[in-house]
Amino acid sequence: MFKIGWRWTKSLPLGTRLFFSHLVVIIVAVVSLVIISKLSSPRLFVLHLQQLEKRGYRLFNIRTELVAGFEIAWRRSTLWSVVVSATAAGGLSYLVSKRIMQGLTKMEQITQEFASGRLNARVPVSDIPELNRLGASFNRMAASLEGVEARRRELIGDMTHELRTPLTVVRGYLEELADGRIEPSSEIYLRLVKETKRLERLVNDLQELSKAEAGYLPINIQPVNLHPLLESLVERFADQLLEDGPVLRLECPPQLPPVLADIDRTEQVLVNLVGNAVRYTHQGAITIHAWTDASKLWIAVIDTGMGIAAADLPHIFERFWRADKSRDRHSGGTGIGLTISRRLVELQGGYMEVESEVGKGSTFRFCLPLFRYNARSG
Repeated sequence: MFKIGWRWTKSLPLGTRLFFSHLVVIIVAVVSLVIISKLSSPRLFVLHLQQLEKRGYRLFNIRTELVAGFEIAWRRSTLWSVVVSATAAGGLSYLVSKRIMQGLTKMEQITQEFASGRLNARVPVSDIPELNRLGASFNRMAASLEGVEARRRELIGDMTHELRTPLTVVRGYLEELADGRIEPSSEIYLRLVKETKRLERLVNDLQELSKAEAGYLPINIQPVNLHPLLESLVERFADQLLEDGPVLRLECPPQLPPVLADIDRTEQVLVNLVGNAVRYTHQGAITIHAWTDASKLWIAVIDTGMGIAAADLPHIFERFWRADKSRDRHSGGTGIGLTISRRLVELQGGYMEVESEVGKGSTFRFCLPLFRYNARSG
């Protein structure tokens, strides 16, 4: 019988169940009060009469009438007390249940709007602390999902724009070759190879960026010494500089403290930063500078190239963003190298900064946490 009643209450709306639960509590409290009062009040009243008789009052002949009168008065007062208290408590219970359900109903409406695609829907502030915390958690989740959806749409738009250019070039050449409007030549084939390589780089960079932003990119953090890496980078890029081009130099102490980093991912970041500096610096110098500061190792790539306008600096790490909308296409960049580099640095526990001035050059620097030797790590 109890199980049947329990199943029946489970099918009721939450507001009705809250109201019934409050009523059950009220009934139990009233019944307990009545029973205890019924058992104890007459006995206590008789004891009080006996104490009065000991003080000299003659109540023995009218004790029965007094007790009967007390019981009548007690029953009447108890009846009215039960009626008034039950009515007030029931009304208050109804108002409290309705107030709670209003907040939950509003949250249900907002979640339905959010599920239907209105991602800017937010739960309003509630004066009930628990509902307010639940609403704040939902709003944080909604803001995060809205940001993910915005980035997804932006990425799709950027990919469409970036893929269209090389595909258009390839299709144009192939159509002209098929129609006989141009003669096949090694130069034409080299242009097609260049565009297909650009497509391949773009797809690879997009795949790596998606893994990095989703946290799926493998990062092997361990104590490493970056000095040999910096020296090898200078040797590698020095061969790419023309005689009348910039000078590439390394400025760092002969002994660098070990850092907690992924050596391969750090090399990827540095190759991208130095490669950008070489691409956009035609004279002057490119300096790789390393130094320690508190618990970090800083590495900066400083060039004397064309620089970046102050209005463009806030967007420099955005996907596919370019200060010069055409320069990376002509130089072979995909437009997401800096985005990937910053994310790789963040996955290693550091962060990246940039300073630049048009006509004077740029400074890209990032930090990595120093390795602190202790008994546990040893």
